[in-house]
Amino acid sequence: MTETELEQLKYPIGKHAYAGALTTAQLDGCLNDIAALPGKLKKEVAHLSAEQLDTPYRPGGWTVRQVVHHLGESHMNAFIRFKLALTEERPIIKPYMEAAWCDMADNRHMAVETGLDLVAALHARWMVLLKGLTAAQLQRSYIHPEYKKEYSLEEAVSAYAWHSNHHLAHITELKKKNNWK
Repeated sequence: MTETELEQLKYPIGKHAYAGALTTAQLDGCLNDIAALPGKLKKEVAHLSAEQLDTPYRPGGWTVRQVVHHLGESHMNAFIRFKLALTEERPIIKPYMEAAWCDMADNRHMAVETGLDLVAALHARWMVLLKGLTAAQLQRSYIHPEYKKEYSLEEAVSAYAWHSNHHLAHITELKKKNNWK
């Protein structure tokens, strides 16, 4: 496998790019993408066998099961980061080791339905928060110490919409490649 092919498998929709202030239409699109993830994710994994769920989306990558559980964990952290940014001045958030979390027994073996339920419940609650944000609140921010970067909530909305579609594409592209229904 070439480096280009591996990069395409890692980033099937490309890397996240935030060009600055989102238009109302762009923000609405991001919110729609985040809101739609639970239903799309459930639809894509509903008919997969245990063997298919335990197939990595790329060589050395996570399995479909791990991707589902990762989405819940990542977006749970995002939800907390949003709450911190809305209640504190430029908080420094706690990063976590995504790969190590994904390698834990719950992510490798737990029923995918549990992960789907977490994503659905979390997104239902997160969307109430996101849809209620004012323009001023979208400019509130948190600091990510690992990246040494300050993220506005608007940029974070953009990043998590991309993140939703990014991991969904890992699953849909694997299904296409293997001709899974």
